[in-house]
Amino acid sequence: MLDPLDITPPDRVPVRRALLSVSDKTGLAELATALHEQGAELVSTGGTAKVIADAGLPVVAVDDVTGFPEMMDGRVKTLHPRLFAGILGVRDLDAHAAAATEHEIGWIDLVVVNLYPFEDTIAREGVTLAEAIENIDIGGPSLIRAAAKNHAYATILTDPAQYGAVIEELRASGDGSLGLDTRRTLALQAYATTARYDAAISGFLQEQEAFGGTDTAEDGTALPGFPPTFSRGYVKDRDLRYGENPHQRAAYYRRAGSRAHLLSGVHQLHGKELSFNNLLDLEASRAIARELADDPAAVIVKHNNPCGAAIGDSSLQAFERALASDPVSAFGGIVTLTRPVDKAAAEALSQLFVEVLFAPSYDEDALSILTQKPNVRLLQGDDAPLRGLERLDVRPVAGGALVQDADGVVVDRAGMSIATEAQPTDEQWRDLLFAWRVMRHVKSNAIVYAKDGATVGIGAGQMSRVDSARIGVEKATEHGLDLTGAAMASDAFFPFPDGLQIGLDAGVRAVIQPGGSMRDELSIDAANAAGAAMVLTGRRHFRH
Repeated sequence: MLDPLDITPPDRVPVRRALLSVSDKTGLAELATALHEQGAELVSTGGTAKVIADAGLPVVAVDDVTGFPEMMDGRVKTLHPRLFAGILGVRDLDAHAAAATEHEIGWIDLVVVNLYPFEDTIAREGVTLAEAIENIDIGGPSLIRAAAKNHAYATILTDPAQYGAVIEELRASGDGSLGLDTRRTLALQAYATTARYDAAISGFLQEQEAFGGTDTAEDGTALPGFPPTFSRGYVKDRDLRYGENPHQRAAYYRRAGSRAHLLSGVHQLHGKELSFNNLLDLEASRAIARELADDPAAVIVKHNNPCGAAIGDSSLQAFERALASDPVSAFGGIVTLTRPVDKAAAEALSQLFVEVLFAPSYDEDALSILTQKPNVRLLQGDDAPLRGLERLDVRPVAGGALVQDADGVVVDRAGMSIATEAQPTDEQWRDLLFAWRVMRHVKSNAIVYAKDGATVGIGAGQMSRVDSARIGVEKATEHGLDLTGAAMASDAFFPFPDGLQIGLDAGVRAVIQPGGSMRDELSIDAANAAGAAMVLTGRRHFRH
Protein backbone atom coordinates (compact mmCIF):
# COMPACT_ATOMS: atom_id res chain seq x y z
CA MET A 1 0.00 0.00 0.00
CA LEU A 2 1.30 3.45 -0.91
CA ASP A 3 2.01 6.02 1.78
CA PRO A 4 2.72 9.76 1.43
CA LEU A 5 6.48 9.14 1.23
CA ASP A 6 6.02 7.15 -1.99
CA ILE A 7 4.10 9.88 -3.82
CA THR A 8 5.72 12.11 -6.43
CA PRO A 9 3.97 15.50 -6.29
CA PRO A 10 2.54 16.90 -9.51
CA ASP A 11 4.48 19.68 -11.20
CA ARG A 12 1.41 21.90 -11.50
CA VAL A 13 -1.85 22.03 -9.54
CA PRO A 14 -4.85 23.95 -10.94
CA VAL A 15 -6.50 26.17 -8.32
CA ARG A 16 -10.14 25.12 -8.31
CA ARG A 17 -10.95 26.04 -4.71
CA ALA A 18 -9.40 28.68 -2.48
CA LEU A 19 -9.82 29.43 1.23
CA LEU A 20 -9.25 33.06 2.17
CA SER A 21 -9.12 34.41 5.76
CA VAL A 22 -7.00 37.52 6.26
CA SER A 23 -6.54 40.33 8.77
CA ASP A 24 -4.73 42.56 6.28
CA LYS A 25 -7.14 43.13 3.39
CA THR A 26 -4.53 44.79 1.15
CA GLY A 27 -4.79 43.43 -2.40
CA LEU A 28 -7.53 41.00 -1.42
CA ALA A 29 -10.10 42.13 -4.01
CA GLU A 30 -7.54 41.93 -6.83
CA LEU A 31 -6.45 38.42 -5.81
CA ALA A 32 -10.03 37.20 -5.43
CA THR A 33 -10.92 38.65 -8.84
CA ALA A 34 -8.00 36.84 -10.50
CA LEU A 35 -8.97 33.56 -8.82
CA HIS A 36 -12.58 33.96 -9.92
CA GLU A 37 -11.47 34.67 -13.50
CA GLN A 38 -9.61 31.34 -13.45
CA GLY A 39 -12.75 29.50 -12.31
CA ALA A 40 -11.80 29.01 -8.65
CA GLU A 41 -14.48 28.74 -5.97
CA LEU A 42 -13.88 31.21 -3.15
CA VAL A 43 -14.46 30.13 0.46
CA SER A 44 -14.04 32.75 3.13
CA THR A 45 -14.66 33.99 6.66
CA GLY A 46 -16.35 37.07 8.16
CA GLY A 47 -14.74 40.33 7.16
CA THR A 48 -12.74 38.71 4.37
CA ALA A 49 -15.93 37.36 2.78
CA LYS A 50 -17.49 40.83 2.96
CA VAL A 51 -14.62 42.40 1.01
CA ILE A 52 -14.91 39.69 -1.64
CA ALA A 53 -18.69 40.09 -1.88
CA ASP A 54 -18.36 43.89 -2.04
CA ALA A 55 -16.11 43.37 -5.06
CA GLY A 56 -19.06 41.70 -6.79
CA LEU A 57 -17.66 38.18 -6.55
CA PRO A 58 -19.46 35.01 -5.43
CA VAL A 59 -18.18 33.70 -2.12
CA VAL A 60 -19.04 30.68 0.04
CA ALA A 61 -19.08 31.26 3.80
CA VAL A 62 -16.87 28.95 5.87
CA ASP A 63 -19.79 27.97 8.11
CA ASP A 64 -21.64 26.70 5.01
CA VAL A 65 -18.74 24.32 4.45
CA THR A 66 -18.21 23.23 8.06
CA GLY A 67 -21.84 23.24 9.17
CA PHE A 68 -20.83 25.21 12.27
CA PRO A 69 -21.13 28.97 12.79
CA GLU A 70 -18.24 31.19 13.76
CA MET A 71 -18.39 31.36 17.55
CA MET A 72 -16.81 32.66 20.72
CA ASP A 73 -16.09 36.15 19.33
CA GLY A 74 -14.42 34.66 16.27
CA ARG A 75 -12.00 32.51 18.26
CA VAL A 76 -13.40 29.43 16.52
CA LYS A 77 -14.21 29.55 12.82
CA THR A 78 -11.77 27.57 10.65
CA LEU A 79 -10.76 24.76 13.03
CA HIS A 80 -12.75 21.97 11.40
CA PRO A 81 -11.95 18.66 9.60
CA ARG A 82 -13.89 19.72 6.48
CA LEU A 83 -11.30 22.43 5.96
CA PHE A 84 -8.15 20.77 7.26
CA ALA A 85 -8.80 17.46 5.53
CA GLY A 86 -9.38 19.40 2.31
CA ILE A 87 -5.98 21.03 2.74
CA LEU A 88 -3.96 18.09 4.09
CA GLY A 89 -5.22 15.23 1.95
CA VAL A 90 -2.70 13.48 -0.32
CA ARG A 91 -4.84 13.30 -3.40
CA ASP A 92 -2.96 10.51 -5.15
CA LEU A 93 -3.46 8.16 -2.23
CA ASP A 94 -6.58 6.02 -2.67
CA ALA A 95 -7.26 5.95 1.08
CA HIS A 96 -7.18 9.75 1.34
CA ALA A 97 -9.35 10.17 -1.75
CA ALA A 98 -11.84 7.61 -0.43
CA ALA A 99 -12.05 9.39 2.96
CA ALA A 100 -12.67 12.69 1.22
CA THR A 101 -15.46 11.16 -0.87
CA GLU A 102 -17.04 9.43 2.12
CA HIS A 103 -17.17 12.61 4.17
CA GLU A 104 -17.98 14.91 1.25
CA ILE A 105 -14.78 16.89 1.63
CA GLY A 106 -13.61 19.01 -1.27
CA TRP A 107 -9.92 19.64 -1.88
CA ILE A 108 -8.59 23.12 -1.14
CA ASP A 109 -5.87 24.10 -3.59
CA LEU A 110 -4.97 27.54 -2.27
CA VAL A 111 -4.98 28.97 1.26
CA VAL A 112 -4.64 32.72 1.76
CA VAL A 113 -4.04 33.68 5.39
CA ASN A 114 -2.34 36.50 7.23
CA LEU A 115 -2.38 36.59 10.96
CA TYR A 116 -3.91 38.65 13.73
CA PRO A 117 -1.64 41.69 14.23
CA PHE A 118 0.06 40.44 17.39
CA GLU A 119 3.35 42.14 16.60
CA ASP A 120 1.66 45.50 15.98
CA THR A 121 -0.34 45.07 19.17
CA ILE A 122 2.64 44.47 21.48
CA ALA A 123 4.56 47.30 19.80
CA ARG A 124 2.00 49.78 21.18
CA GLU A 125 3.04 51.66 24.29
CA GLY A 126 1.03 50.54 27.31
CA VAL A 127 -0.50 47.42 25.76
CA THR A 128 -1.97 45.10 28.40
CA LEU A 129 -1.31 41.40 28.72
CA ALA A 130 -5.01 40.69 28.03
CA GLU A 131 -4.93 42.71 24.80
CA ALA A 132 -1.83 40.89 23.64
CA ILE A 133 -3.27 37.44 24.36
CA GLU A 134 -6.50 38.28 22.53
CA ASN A 135 -4.43 39.01 19.44
CA ILE A 136 -2.76 35.60 19.39
CA ASP A 137 -4.01 33.88 16.24
CA ILE A 138 -4.85 30.17 16.52
CA GLY A 139 -6.66 29.10 13.38
CA GLY A 140 -4.43 31.14 11.08
CA PRO A 141 -1.10 29.48 12.00
CA SER A 142 -2.82 26.08 11.86
CA LEU A 143 -4.06 26.72 8.33
CA ILE A 144 -0.67 28.04 7.26
CA ARG A 145 1.20 25.05 8.61
CA ALA A 146 -1.29 22.60 7.09
CA ALA A 147 -1.02 24.10 3.61
CA ALA A 148 2.76 24.44 3.87
CA LYS A 149 3.10 20.81 4.95
CA ASN A 150 1.01 19.67 2.00
CA HIS A 151 2.61 22.01 -0.54
CA ALA A 152 2.79 19.00 -2.85
CA TYR A 153 -0.84 19.85 -3.63
CA ALA A 154 -1.73 23.11 -1.86
CA THR A 155 -0.37 26.62 -2.16
CA ILE A 156 -0.10 28.95 0.84
CA LEU A 157 -0.05 32.75 0.67
CA THR A 158 0.79 34.65 3.86
CA ASP A 159 1.64 38.15 2.63
CA PRO A 160 -0.08 40.56 0.22
CA ALA A 161 3.37 41.15 -1.31
CA GLN A 162 3.13 37.60 -2.72
CA TYR A 163 -0.15 38.16 -4.55
CA GLY A 164 1.19 39.85 -7.67
CA ALA A 165 3.52 37.06 -8.75
CA VAL A 166 0.85 34.42 -8.05
CA ILE A 167 -1.77 36.30 -10.07
CA GLU A 168 0.70 36.59 -12.94
CA GLU A 169 1.47 32.84 -12.86
CA LEU A 170 -2.22 31.89 -12.66
CA ARG A 171 -2.99 33.95 -15.75
CA ALA A 172 0.09 32.81 -17.69
CA SER A 173 -0.43 29.11 -16.98
CA GLY A 174 -3.42 28.66 -19.28
CA ASP A 175 -5.27 26.48 -16.77
CA GLY A 176 -5.11 28.55 -13.58
CA SER A 177 -2.39 26.39 -12.06
CA LEU A 178 0.65 26.98 -9.87
CA GLY A 179 3.96 25.14 -10.17
CA LEU A 180 5.79 23.02 -7.62
CA ASP A 181 8.70 25.46 -7.34
CA THR A 182 6.23 28.23 -6.49
CA ARG A 183 4.48 26.06 -3.92
CA ARG A 184 7.79 25.11 -2.30
CA THR A 185 9.03 28.70 -2.14
CA LEU A 186 5.77 29.91 -0.61
CA ALA A 187 5.76 27.02 1.90
CA LEU A 188 9.24 28.00 3.08
CA GLN A 189 8.11 31.61 3.51
CA ALA A 190 5.04 30.37 5.37
CA TYR A 191 7.09 28.44 7.92
CA ALA A 192 9.30 31.50 8.42
CA THR A 193 6.12 33.52 9.06
CA THR A 194 4.78 31.18 11.74
CA ALA A 195 8.24 30.81 13.31
CA ARG A 196 8.58 34.59 13.59
CA TYR A 197 5.01 34.90 14.90
CA ASP A 198 5.51 32.27 17.59
CA ALA A 199 8.89 33.78 18.53
CA ALA A 200 7.24 37.18 18.99
CA ILE A 201 4.61 35.63 21.25
CA SER A 202 7.15 33.64 23.22
CA GLY A 203 9.49 36.62 23.58
CA PHE A 204 6.70 38.92 24.73
CA LEU A 205 5.35 36.48 27.29
CA GLN A 206 8.86 35.70 28.58
CA GLU A 207 9.21 39.39 29.42
CA GLN A 208 5.95 39.51 31.38
CA GLU A 209 6.28 39.09 35.13
CA ALA A 210 3.22 36.83 35.18
CA PHE A 211 5.09 34.30 33.03
CA GLY A 212 8.56 34.78 34.54
CA GLY A 213 10.55 32.94 37.14
CA THR A 214 11.51 34.03 40.62
CA ASP A 215 14.58 36.15 39.88
CA THR A 216 14.86 39.42 41.82
CA ALA A 217 16.77 42.57 40.92
CA GLU A 218 19.12 44.26 43.37
CA ASP A 219 16.44 46.83 44.18
CA GLY A 220 13.98 44.07 45.08
CA THR A 221 11.79 44.22 41.96
CA ALA A 222 10.72 40.97 40.33
CA LEU A 223 12.37 39.97 37.08
CA PRO A 224 11.41 37.27 34.59
CA GLY A 225 13.71 34.29 34.88
CA PHE A 226 15.85 33.08 31.99
CA PRO A 227 13.57 30.63 30.14
CA PRO A 228 14.63 27.08 29.19
CA THR A 229 14.02 28.03 25.53
CA PHE A 230 15.00 31.48 24.27
CA SER A 231 13.03 32.59 21.21
CA ARG A 232 13.30 35.81 19.26
CA GLY A 233 12.01 36.43 15.76
CA TYR A 234 13.52 38.91 13.32
CA VAL A 235 12.19 40.43 10.11
CA LYS A 236 14.48 41.64 7.34
CA ASP A 237 14.34 45.41 7.16
CA ARG A 238 16.80 45.84 4.31
CA ASP A 239 19.71 44.29 2.45
CA LEU A 240 23.06 46.03 2.93
CA ARG A 241 25.68 46.61 0.25
CA TYR A 242 28.09 44.29 2.05
CA GLY A 243 29.14 43.33 5.55
CA GLU A 244 32.03 44.27 7.76
CA ASN A 245 34.25 43.66 4.73
CA PRO A 246 33.34 43.78 1.01
CA HIS A 247 33.47 39.98 0.57
CA GLN A 248 30.78 39.45 3.26
CA ARG A 249 27.05 39.59 2.51
CA ALA A 250 24.87 41.44 5.01
CA ALA A 251 21.33 42.49 5.90
CA TYR A 252 19.67 44.41 8.72
CA TYR A 253 16.86 42.67 10.62
CA ARG A 254 14.50 44.25 13.13
CA ARG A 255 13.09 42.27 16.03
CA ALA A 256 9.50 41.16 15.47
CA GLY A 257 7.08 42.87 17.83
CA SER A 258 9.58 45.37 19.24
CA ARG A 259 8.02 48.79 19.76
CA ALA A 260 11.17 50.40 18.33
CA HIS A 261 14.49 49.48 16.74
CA LEU A 262 17.69 51.16 15.61
CA LEU A 263 16.20 52.62 12.41
CA SER A 264 12.55 53.09 13.42
CA GLY A 265 11.52 56.72 13.13
CA VAL A 266 14.85 57.55 11.51
CA HIS A 267 14.70 59.55 8.28
CA GLN A 268 17.68 59.72 5.99
CA LEU A 269 17.80 63.21 4.55
CA HIS A 270 20.92 62.88 2.42
CA GLY A 271 23.80 60.65 1.39
CA LYS A 272 24.60 57.11 0.42
CA GLU A 273 22.79 54.11 1.84
CA LEU A 274 23.83 52.98 5.30
CA SER A 275 26.40 50.22 5.56
CA PHE A 276 26.89 47.37 8.03
CA ASN A 277 29.69 49.23 9.82
CA ASN A 278 27.66 52.46 9.81
CA LEU A 279 24.87 50.70 11.70
CA LEU A 280 27.21 49.20 14.27
CA ASP A 281 28.79 52.58 14.99
CA LEU A 282 25.43 54.35 14.90
CA GLU A 283 24.18 52.01 17.61
CA ALA A 284 27.27 52.73 19.73
CA SER A 285 27.18 56.52 19.33
CA ARG A 286 23.45 56.80 20.01
CA ALA A 287 23.76 54.62 23.14
CA ILE A 288 26.37 56.99 24.59
CA ALA A 289 24.38 60.06 23.53
CA ARG A 290 21.34 58.77 25.43
CA GLU A 291 23.50 58.79 28.57
CA LEU A 292 24.21 62.51 28.02
CA ALA A 293 20.84 63.61 26.65
CA ASP A 294 20.04 66.02 29.49
CA ASP A 295 22.52 68.46 27.94
CA PRO A 296 23.53 69.51 24.45
CA ALA A 297 26.01 66.69 23.75
CA ALA A 298 28.11 65.31 20.93
CA VAL A 299 29.52 61.80 20.57
CA ILE A 300 32.01 60.71 17.92
CA VAL A 301 32.45 56.97 17.41
CA LYS A 302 34.95 55.08 15.29
CA HIS A 303 35.10 51.28 15.06
CA ASN A 304 32.52 50.92 17.83
CA ASN A 305 34.49 52.96 20.37
CA PRO A 306 34.08 56.63 21.25
CA CYS A 307 37.01 58.81 20.26
CA GLY A 308 35.33 61.87 21.73
CA ALA A 309 32.29 62.84 23.77
CA ALA A 310 31.34 66.15 25.37
CA ILE A 311 28.54 68.30 26.67
CA GLY A 312 28.33 72.03 26.04
CA ASP A 313 26.07 75.05 25.80
CA SER A 314 25.15 74.26 22.17
CA SER A 315 25.58 71.62 19.49
CA LEU A 316 28.52 73.58 18.13
CA GLN A 317 30.34 73.80 21.45
CA ALA A 318 29.64 70.14 22.29
CA PHE A 319 30.94 69.00 18.89
CA GLU A 320 34.07 71.13 19.02
CA ARG A 321 34.92 69.83 22.51
CA ALA A 322 34.27 66.19 21.51
CA LEU A 323 36.40 66.62 18.39
CA ALA A 324 39.29 68.07 20.41
CA SER A 325 39.54 64.77 22.33
CA ASP A 326 40.95 62.98 19.26
CA PRO A 327 40.58 64.86 15.96
CA VAL A 328 42.75 62.35 14.11
CA SER A 329 40.63 59.30 15.01
CA ALA A 330 37.42 61.27 14.37
CA PHE A 331 38.16 61.33 10.62
CA GLY A 332 35.50 59.14 8.98
CA GLY A 333 33.59 58.68 12.23
CA ILE A 334 29.93 58.65 13.23
CA VAL A 335 28.66 61.78 14.99
CA THR A 336 25.53 61.88 17.15
CA LEU A 337 24.15 65.14 18.57
CA THR A 338 21.43 65.45 21.19
CA ARG A 339 20.25 68.87 20.01
CA PRO A 340 19.28 70.31 16.59
CA VAL A 341 21.96 71.25 14.06
CA ASP A 342 22.07 74.95 13.21
CA LYS A 343 24.20 76.86 10.71
CA ALA A 344 27.14 77.31 13.10
CA ALA A 345 27.30 73.62 13.99
CA ALA A 346 26.93 72.63 10.33
CA GLU A 347 29.84 74.84 9.32
CA ALA A 348 32.07 73.15 11.90
CA LEU A 349 30.86 69.67 10.99
CA SER A 350 31.44 70.31 7.29
CA GLN A 351 35.19 70.69 8.00
CA LEU A 352 35.41 67.04 9.11
CA PHE A 353 34.94 63.92 6.98
CA VAL A 354 31.89 62.37 8.66
CA GLU A 355 30.38 59.05 7.56
CA VAL A 356 27.07 59.53 9.39
CA LEU A 357 25.54 62.44 11.28
CA PHE A 358 22.56 61.75 13.53
CA ALA A 359 20.59 64.57 15.15
CA PRO A 360 17.02 65.38 16.25
CA SER A 361 16.65 67.95 13.46
CA TYR A 362 18.46 70.31 11.09
CA ASP A 363 17.56 73.86 10.16
CA GLU A 364 17.47 74.91 6.50
CA ASP A 365 20.85 76.66 6.61
CA ALA A 366 22.45 73.59 8.14
CA LEU A 367 21.04 71.31 5.45
CA SER A 368 22.18 73.61 2.66
CA ILE A 369 25.74 73.43 4.05
CA LEU A 370 25.88 69.72 4.88
CA THR A 371 24.26 68.48 1.66
CA GLN A 372 27.11 69.96 -0.35
CA LYS A 373 29.01 66.81 0.61
CA PRO A 374 27.45 64.04 -1.50
CA ASN A 375 28.47 61.06 0.62
CA VAL A 376 27.68 62.14 4.19
CA ARG A 377 24.63 60.32 5.49
CA LEU A 378 22.37 62.76 7.32
CA LEU A 379 19.93 61.06 9.69
CA GLN A 380 17.15 62.65 11.70
CA GLY A 381 15.36 60.90 14.53
CA ASP A 382 14.30 60.74 18.16
CA ASP A 383 16.25 58.54 20.58
CA ALA A 384 13.59 58.53 23.30
CA PRO A 385 11.85 55.31 22.08
CA LEU A 386 15.11 53.38 22.49
CA ARG A 387 15.60 54.22 26.16
CA GLY A 388 15.28 51.06 28.23
CA LEU A 389 14.17 49.10 25.18
CA GLU A 390 16.41 46.07 25.54
CA ARG A 391 16.34 44.31 28.89
CA LEU A 392 18.52 41.50 27.56
CA ASP A 393 21.84 41.51 25.74
CA VAL A 394 22.06 38.66 23.21
CA ARG A 395 25.30 37.71 21.49
CA PRO A 396 25.60 34.87 18.98
CA VAL A 397 28.35 32.30 19.36
CA ALA A 398 29.08 29.18 17.34
CA GLY A 399 25.90 27.11 17.40
CA GLY A 400 24.30 29.13 20.17
CA ALA A 401 23.89 32.42 21.97
CA LEU A 402 24.95 34.08 25.19
CA VAL A 403 22.13 35.95 26.95
CA GLN A 404 22.52 38.35 29.85
CA ASP A 405 20.78 41.31 31.42
CA ALA A 406 21.59 44.53 29.62
CA ASP A 407 24.14 46.67 31.45
CA GLY A 408 21.75 49.49 32.24
CA VAL A 409 22.64 51.41 35.38
CA VAL A 410 20.99 54.41 36.98
CA VAL A 411 23.47 56.98 38.27
CA ASP A 412 23.21 56.97 42.07
CA ARG A 413 25.87 58.80 44.06
CA ALA A 414 24.30 57.50 47.26
CA GLY A 415 25.26 53.96 46.27
CA MET A 416 28.92 54.90 45.80
CA SER A 417 31.58 55.26 48.47
CA ILE A 418 34.51 57.63 48.81
CA ALA A 419 37.66 55.71 49.71
CA THR A 420 40.17 58.55 50.06
CA GLU A 421 40.92 61.38 52.44
CA ALA A 422 40.10 63.90 49.72
CA GLN A 423 36.41 64.36 48.97
CA PRO A 424 35.32 65.08 45.38
CA THR A 425 34.22 68.65 44.73
CA ASP A 426 30.99 69.30 42.88
CA GLU A 427 32.99 69.94 39.69
CA GLN A 428 34.88 66.69 40.15
CA TRP A 429 31.66 64.78 40.76
CA ARG A 430 30.35 66.13 37.46
CA ASP A 431 33.42 64.97 35.58
CA LEU A 432 33.57 61.63 37.40
CA LEU A 433 29.99 60.76 36.50
CA PHE A 434 30.45 62.03 32.95
CA ALA A 435 33.57 59.87 32.49
CA TRP A 436 31.79 56.90 34.09
CA ARG A 437 28.82 57.21 31.70
CA VAL A 438 31.08 57.27 28.66
CA MET A 439 33.41 54.56 30.00
CA ARG A 440 30.60 51.99 30.17
CA HIS A 441 30.45 52.09 26.36
CA VAL A 442 34.17 51.70 25.73
CA LYS A 443 35.63 48.29 24.90
CA SER A 444 37.46 46.69 27.82
CA ASN A 445 39.93 47.24 29.21
CA ALA A 446 38.59 50.80 29.32
CA ILE A 447 40.04 54.00 30.75
CA VAL A 448 38.42 57.40 30.16
CA TYR A 449 39.88 60.77 31.16
CA ALA A 450 37.46 63.71 31.32
CA LYS A 451 37.67 67.38 32.16
CA ASP A 452 34.97 70.07 32.26
CA GLY A 453 32.36 67.76 30.72
CA ALA A 454 34.47 66.47 27.83
CA THR A 455 36.67 63.45 27.20
CA VAL A 456 40.35 64.38 27.01
CA GLY A 457 41.80 60.90 26.55
CA ILE A 458 40.40 57.40 25.96
CA GLY A 459 42.20 54.08 26.21
CA ALA A 460 40.13 51.25 24.75
CA GLY A 461 40.26 47.53 24.07
CA GLN A 462 43.65 46.70 25.52
CA MET A 463 44.58 43.42 27.14
CA SER A 464 46.36 45.37 29.90
CA ARG A 465 44.68 48.10 31.95
CA VAL A 466 48.09 49.76 32.23
CA ASP A 467 48.24 50.04 28.44
CA SER A 468 44.74 51.57 28.33
CA ALA A 469 45.75 54.13 30.95
CA ARG A 470 48.94 54.93 29.06
CA ILE A 471 47.21 55.23 25.66
CA GLY A 472 44.66 57.63 27.09
CA VAL A 473 47.41 59.90 28.40
CA GLU A 474 49.30 59.66 25.12
CA LYS A 475 46.17 60.68 23.21
CA ALA A 476 45.73 63.72 25.43
CA THR A 477 49.37 64.72 25.05
CA GLU A 478 49.29 64.16 21.29
CA HIS A 479 46.37 66.58 20.91
CA GLY A 480 47.64 69.19 23.34
CA LEU A 481 45.11 68.54 26.10
CA ASP A 482 45.98 69.21 29.73
CA LEU A 483 45.07 66.46 32.20
CA THR A 484 45.79 68.60 35.25
CA GLY A 485 42.78 68.23 37.53
CA ALA A 486 41.08 65.72 35.20
CA ALA A 487 38.86 62.82 36.26
CA MET A 488 39.72 59.20 35.44
CA ALA A 489 37.22 56.35 35.05
CA SER A 490 38.08 52.65 34.90
CA ASP A 491 35.65 49.88 33.97
CA ALA A 492 37.19 47.46 36.48
CA PHE A 493 39.37 47.63 39.58
CA PHE A 494 43.09 48.34 39.48
CA PRO A 495 44.80 45.06 40.42
CA PHE A 496 47.95 47.09 41.10
CA PRO A 497 48.35 50.86 41.37
CA ASP A 498 50.57 51.08 38.25
CA GLY A 499 47.72 51.91 35.82
CA LEU A 500 46.26 54.43 38.24
CA GLN A 501 49.66 55.97 38.79
CA ILE A 502 49.95 56.78 35.07
CA GLY A 503 46.85 58.94 35.37
CA LEU A 504 47.94 60.52 38.66
CA ASP A 505 51.34 61.40 37.22
CA ALA A 506 49.58 63.10 34.29
CA GLY A 507 47.58 65.32 36.65
CA VAL A 508 44.44 63.33 37.45
CA ARG A 509 42.91 64.36 40.78
CA ALA A 510 39.63 62.42 40.83
CA VAL A 511 39.14 58.71 40.09
CA ILE A 512 36.05 56.53 39.76
CA GLN A 513 36.36 52.75 39.65
CA PRO A 514 34.46 49.67 40.91
CA GLY A 515 36.95 48.63 43.59
CA GLY A 516 37.01 45.05 44.85
CA SER A 517 40.66 44.16 44.35
CA MET A 518 42.51 42.40 47.16
CA ARG A 519 45.02 45.24 46.73
CA ASP A 520 42.55 48.14 46.76
CA GLU A 521 44.49 49.72 49.63
CA LEU A 522 47.53 50.12 47.35
CA SER A 523 45.49 52.16 44.86
CA ILE A 524 43.82 54.15 47.65
CA ASP A 525 47.24 54.90 49.14
CA ALA A 526 48.49 56.09 45.73
CA ALA A 527 45.48 58.39 45.37
CA ASN A 528 45.97 59.76 48.89
CA ALA A 529 49.64 60.41 48.19
CA ALA A 530 48.67 62.48 45.16
CA GLY A 531 45.89 64.28 47.01
CA ALA A 532 43.32 62.77 44.65
CA ALA A 533 39.75 61.75 45.48
CA MET A 534 38.68 58.18 44.69
CA VAL A 535 35.08 56.99 44.34
CA LEU A 536 34.22 53.28 44.43
CA THR A 537 31.02 52.27 42.61
CA GLY A 538 30.92 48.57 43.49
CA ARG A 539 29.99 47.78 39.88
CA ARG A 540 32.25 46.50 37.12
CA HIS A 541 31.41 47.40 33.51
CA PHE A 542 33.33 45.10 31.17
CA ARG A 543 32.36 45.41 27.52
CA HIS A 544 33.83 42.67 25.34
